[in-house]
Amino acid sequence: MSASGAVGSRSAPEAGPAPAADALPCLDILGIPVLAATTPEAVRMIDRRCAAGDPFGVAFLNAHGSNLAARDPRFAEALRGMLVLNDGVGVDIAARMLAGRGFPENLNGTDFLPAFLADTARQHRVFLLGGRPGVAERAAAAIAAGHPSHRVVGARHGYFDAAETQAVIEAIRASGATLLLVALGNPAQELWIGRHLAATGVQVAFGVGALFDFLAGEVSRAPAFVRRTRLEWAWRLMLEPKRLFRRYVLGNPLFLMRVMRRRLLG
Repeated sequence: MSASGAVGSRSAPEAGPAPAADALPCLDILGIPVLAATTPEAVRMIDRRCAAGDPFGVAFLNAHGSNLAARDPRFAEALRGMLVLNDGVGVDIAARMLAGRGFPENLNGTDFLPAFLADTARQHRVFLLGGRPGVAERAAAAIAAGHPSHRVVGARHGYFDAAETQAVIEAIRASGATLLLVALGNPAQELWIGRHLAATGVQVAFGVGALFDFLAGEVSRAPAFVRRTRLEWAWRLMLEPKRLFRRYVLGNPLFLMRVMRRRLLG
């Protein structure tokens, strides 16, 4: 399906056979199928797919990611090959306008990953890839302290070039990791997962954006009341106006214009 595909609802793809009752719907957000599920439902689906044995990627789609996918067919194709979860109020507005229903929960990565680590029935060996030097290691320490049922088996910063990629892949594979967290930013992290997932030997890889910065204390989360009103993007814009101006001040209206155009023109 192209980025201009029709809006609709379909079942999320599962690895291997699964009972019909296990199927969860996806909502088409401007050409990208996004899982419509609660946190427990998404955790159980990821566990089932890990048990099925075929490696897969998990991504989070927000308004910014949708805008990037509209401009970059490679990114759009990478997303369509992953299990995509909804991130933020923008895609929820889009779902209500285009599919006639919203998402059950906001499954942004910063909240979903800790919930997944707490609630998964599996004990994972975790490798962290990305962020500035030192950040992945501090994020790894936070995961190890907060989720002792899992074992952190490696961490590496994201500042490496193409010539080093094979060594990075070999380090992940040698670690015996089953869960890979990739924090290279959009679209680099999803493209990296799409190209190299099988070679790493992991069961599942998440593209996690700024998660390591939050876990390492480099960037503060918005207060709880701001998150409840789904305005964390505004908090981040206030903290990093130069870096995020185009993403939010220009990008959010662009996304809504694309949604309105789709609703009017089909």
